[in-house]
This record gives sequence, structure tokens and C-alpha cells, in this order.
Amino acid sequence: MEKETVLSATRDLWETVPGNTLSTGKGIRPEYAGTRMYDPPLVGFGAADDPLFDAYKKAGVIGPWHMSPGEWLPGAKTVVSFFFPLSEAVRESNRKEVKTASDLWAYARIEGQEFITSTMNAVGSWFREKGYSACVPSSDPRWQSVFAGKGIEGYEEIGETTYGSRWSERHAAYVCGLGTFGLSKGLITKKGVAGRFGSVVVSALFEPDPRPYSGIYDYCIRCGACAARCPAKAIDLVTGKDHVKCASCVSASRLVHAPRYGCGLCQTGVPCEAGIPDPAFR
Repeated sequence: MEKETVLSATRDLWETVPGNTLSTGKGIRPEYAGTRMYDPPLVGFGAADDPLFDAYKKAGVIGPWHMSPGEWLPGAKTVVSFFFPLSEAVRESNRKEVKTASDLWAYARIEGQEFITSTMNAVGSWFREKGYSACVPSSDPRWQSVFAGKGIEGYEEIGETTYGSRWSERHAAYVCGLGTFGLSKGLITKKGVAGRFGSVVVSALFEPDPRPYSGIYDYCIRCGACAARCPAKAIDLVTGKDHVKCASCVSASRLVHAPRYGCGLCQTGVPCEAGIPDPAFR
């Protein structure tokens, strides 16, 4: 199978899977009906046996609870990663905010994630229809997260400040050549940092995409704009990101957006919002 076949199928599914366009109901404000949440996804291919997946199991990287592609899918050959950039309408609405997410951003975080999950499941089904095995980690019953040290048991490395999951979409995207991390710990792609990721582990063999970077922060210019935008003061040029402060701020947003939540101020109104800010990599 050629990569172009996958890219074409992905674009078709992005257009046909329902849920990317907001409609009235479920408390969504009527003036936002018809708004598209996500633009067409970027797609990257990585080798399932890339040594980085084993490196992610090390304490201080992600941790030993992180599952490798082969653990998700015996016989895995390729990880296909997807970045869904948020639309200009969603990003523009959030640029105006200084304390919490805009309504549109909160919709894209919750209803938008439902669309991304549906799209990833559709991609997995598409591969199976072609005769390959496929696993969508985020939809798999084995997927678990750890929040403030709770949610995954049996690892002495997990403490009260531990946040993570059995599978990191951003770290998978890094392997697949889609981008590098920023100071805010978001992944900066050629379409920027404002968006969400998904992935599928498949038995189909594809040539891995080259990684046009060597360091995990290559695309970040350390301008401090995300730190200045953070309402929780959770980002610092010297000490990095405080996940506890960030999580507390996002949780508090439920008071405004219930039953939704979100923030994303560090992803909007910053140089990496919709592209790579470092001219050396453009």
C-alpha cells in the first residue's frame, strides 16, 4: 500500500465522519452552529520498532507504564500519527481570552475530541477492511491515564505530581516526524501547536517519514509568549511547566464551561499557534 492511498482515505474520512461541524443542542450556543472545529489533518508515519518507543518507558521520560506499539498490536509494523489543526475560527476566539478558554475552544476540546476519536476509529476500520490489523490506542480498553498520581497502579515511579497515560499521542507524533515540543509541552507542527492528535498502530509496513529535527525542542524559540499567556502561571522559562498548576486551572474551567472544560491560552496568541516559529525549520 502506498502512503498516498492512506492520505487520500484520511482526507475523505475527515470530510465524511460526522461531528466536525457544530450544531445546536447539548448547550452549544446557536451562534456557533455551522462552525468547523478542525482543519484537515497532517499525517506522519513511524516505525513501530523505533527505539524511541522503548526510551519512552524510562523513568523521567514517560515511564514504564507506557505501552510500546508491539504491546498494543502484536505484529505492529507502523504507527500512523495525525495532527488535527484547530480552525481559524476556534483559534481566533481563544486569542481574545485571558483567563479561561473561549466557548468555541471548549466545544473543540470535548465535541471536537469525539470527532477525532470517531475519525481514528474509522481509519482503523479502513485498514482492517484492506486486510491489515489495526489498533487505536485511545479507544482500546487497555488505555489508562494517571492524573495527579492516580489512575494507574503498580509503579513506584508514579507520584502525586505524575500525569500521563499508557500512550502519548504527542510522543508518537514526534517519532513520526510531525513536530517537536515547546515550552508549554505542546507539540509544534508545521501547522502550529493549536490542535489535537490521534494515532493508529497497524500491521501494514510503510517507510518511516524522516524527522527533520534532532532535538525534542528544536522548533521552540523560547520566546516566553506561552508563559505570559498562561492564566495559572504554570510555565516558566527556567523551570519549565508545572503540570499541577496547569491541571488545577483546567479543572477550574468546569465552573465556567460545565459540562465541558479547557484552556489552551498557551496555544493561541503565540508565535507557534499556526506554524513553526523558528525560521531555520520553515
